[in-house]
Amino acid sequence: MFSLEQYCQLILKYKLLIKTGTYPRTHSITYLLKLLSSISQEVNTLLEDDENFIILTKIEDAHISSRYLPRRYDVREVRIVLKFIKEVFNPVVKRV
Repeated sequence: MFSLEQYCQLILKYKLLIKTGTYPRTHSITYLLKLLSSISQEVNTLLEDDENFIILTKIEDAHISSRYLPRRYDVREVRIVLKFIKEVFNPVVKRV
């Protein structure tokens, strides 16, 4: 899960760097998406849909959990998140 979180975080920072010339020093996936939504309104679809938002916050929590909490993720959780990244997150972010 941590690797998936890192992927999402870094791709968002990359997109912000390319589009704006800078990116914030944060680990928050939702905050990075909010910033990116000012460039492309399509990114709002990730934040406005309740199911997408829950998965995004689960991804965001993986960063905190990996550093500070003894949290183990079930294989099913990881598969769901990976599927979301491949089928929902990537297509939207790559179009920015």
